[in-house]
Amino acid sequence: MKRRQTLALGASLGVSLGTTLALPAPAASAAQTPAGNGKPDKPDKPGKPGERVLRYAFQVAETGFDPAQINDTYSRSVTCHIFEALYVYDHLARPAKIVPLTADGMPQTADEFRSWTFKVKPGIFFADDAAFKGPDGRQVRRELVAADYLFAFKRYADPAVKSPLWASVENWRVPGLAALRKRSLEGKQPFDYDAPIEGMKLIDRHTFQLRLEEPRPRFIETMAVSDLFGAVAREVVQAYGDRIAEHPVGTGPFKLGQWRRSSLIVLERNPAYRERYWQAEPAADDAEGLAIAAKMRGRRLPILDRVEISIIEESQPRWLSFLNGQHDFIERVPPDFINVAMPGRKVAPNLARQGIRGVITLQSDIALSYFNMEDPVVG
Repeated sequence: MKRRQTLALGASLGVSLGTTLALPAPAASAAQTPAGNGKPDKPDKPGKPGERVLRYAFQVAETGFDPAQINDTYSRSVTCHIFEALYVYDHLARPAKIVPLTADGMPQTADEFRSWTFKVKPGIFFADDAAFKGPDGRQVRRELVAADYLFAFKRYADPAVKSPLWASVENWRVPGLAALRKRSLEGKQPFDYDAPIEGMKLIDRHTFQLRLEEPRPRFIETMAVSDLFGAVAREVVQAYGDRIAEHPVGTGPFKLGQWRRSSLIVLERNPAYRERYWQAEPAADDAEGLAIAAKMRGRRLPILDRVEISIIEESQPRWLSFLNGQHDFIERVPPDFINVAMPGRKVAPNLARQGIRGVITLQSDIALSYFNMEDPVVG
């Protein structure tokens, strides 16, 4: 599926042959029965009249919202709206283009892309949270600083975090990071976040540098992954400890308003979110992209006030919740209902009359092939 079609529908799709259907307007209130394998759950605090609310269902339950402790698609689809990386993709640009998100300009590189220097834009703040306290013990606003990114990256190396993505971060080959982890493991002592690391340098309050052992011209792509590599405040981790996955606090447009594990996730607009407007730059000959840009450009983010996500693992209840107007879109029509929803690859007439739109996508599952290069024929 084209990324621009995803933007137009306000949804993201899975792999394989997929069909997405979207209602023309926000749906009615969610059902009041428990979720999981059944029907949508009801938020404890329903949306206010006039709020722009998006309701839909995950077909697989989330695991949590601590970026360093997750690796599943559904949890990551939430954390990318709570946390912010340094950069983000311009979703309408062709070819792909990366632009600053919290960064103050593009990075400076040296030594054949082994050295990367990033500057964080001043004046960006985390969502308000009780973890941020001033000298007098009162809650204060907390500005985003360069050290928050270094702390977030180091958490992947901390043995106590047990990050499933440590191997990926280790592959960055930051001098000194793996050695610091090893010392913590061998000494059976807490990971020392304050220990100097050769490959990580805090230059000033808003500037830091990463050094890599090998040239990585595309490393900026990693710095555009908000769901995993957004900034994390040390005070928040210290305040919530083992419950950090339940208390994600980032600089993003949304905050976690409510969570019933494997049942209901509610994201609410972050009232402290900075003044940021939708912006994209499609090519001059891209009629579809230009039409989307004309409609969206200049709108303040986030456009939605609230997102309510139910967990409905069984196909039939998830499909019926969409037909009954309890959800605004269904990200992947269950295979059993594709011929009912889009016979002949077009939205069924009875659904089209309700203003429902659909998109069919064809994407392949990830497949890995291994070859024995020592084989006299294959090699």
